[in-house]
Amino acid sequence: MTRCWKGSVGFCLLLQLACTRPAEERTRRDLEVGHAKSAALDVAVAAGLAAVRMLSREQLTLWLSAPSSDFSLVVREPLQLEFHVENAMAALELTDLDANQLVPIVSGADATKKSWLLTLTPGSRRFRLAAPTAGKNGRFRFALLSDVQEAIDRVQDVYRSINAQPELDFLLGAGDLTEEGEVSELERFQHELATLHVPYYTTLGNHELGERPPAYQEWFGRANFQFVHRGVYFTLLDSASATIDPLADDWLDAWLANGRSSVHVVAMHIPPIDPVGTRNAAFASRAEAAALLAKLAEGAVDLTLYGHIHSHYSFQNAGIPAVISGGGGATPELGSDIGRHFVVFDVDATSGIVSSRVVPVDQEQ
Repeated sequence: MTRCWKGSVGFCLLLQLACTRPAEERTRRDLEVGHAKSAALDVAVAAGLAAVRMLSREQLTLWLSAPSSDFSLVVREPLQLEFHVENAMAALELTDLDANQLVPIVSGADATKKSWLLTLTPGSRRFRLAAPTAGKNGRFRFALLSDVQEAIDRVQDVYRSINAQPELDFLLGAGDLTEEGEVSELERFQHELATLHVPYYTTLGNHELGERPPAYQEWFGRANFQFVHRGVYFTLLDSASATIDPLADDWLDAWLANGRSSVHVVAMHIPPIDPVGTRNAAFASRAEAAALLAKLAEGAVDLTLYGHIHSHYSFQNAGIPAVISGGGGATPELGSDIGRHFVVFDVDATSGIVSSRVVPVDQEQ
């Protein structure tokens, strides 16, 4: 397969757009996320909302893509299993659904890492990972950060500013975490996340497509997925190839139905339509872009979030409030004076999108 060498991501994207379904391979790989088997143990994470990072007879490690997640184990022999969870909310708890009781935590000193010791006997077991308030409707706060890319060496002061935000539940991302999506870059990105006090739930961007096939899903989970937090629905879509794969578009139909009667936030990397037009940062097909926006509008989506354009814009598309925030540190758009930034949103399952504000990082220093 064609490999995108460093500095050639744009050329690689053009090659992919020449394909009938440039995102098909990684969309089908979404179906594999959250499933793993060993001689002693099978793991299945509901809706693929966690990547299985380690599985052995002694240890299971999950990287969460959402504030809460159910998973099941099929155990074939008696086990003492060290269970580790990364990218977790601070108040995350583990419930044994079959015994209807909390599992005592072993370690949770790190803000986003938790550990438990599971004593397992042969058979099937069901568990739930969730903070106590995750299933209760109410007002909460999240932030949006995208397009870190080549600025990974400067991301720590961005994280310090995010950590200083009060009552933040999680950080949402719209892609372009790295320059080329190589394993070494994904590993570096994870290493830098260790100082962040909240989990980072994100999809990928075109800059994660340099590795062929992309390694992103092995590290950070699905590219297309939906989760619910405190009654608000969040849908993240893979638009890294300037399109939505037809399989993901079918999933979107169900996800829109899920969120139709509640507050629904949809995020993706490349916006369907470029509101500025200076770099043609939009879907390859105007017809597809129009059809997607019409579908989101008909599905009563409350907010759409994008990255890719390295600036900040607030506008509407198809009558839906939209925010572009590409302020993670990648080279700013020509003429943009906002620099590195993130956006903080207050939301409520009853009241909707209560407020939003831009937090400029460089101007704070």
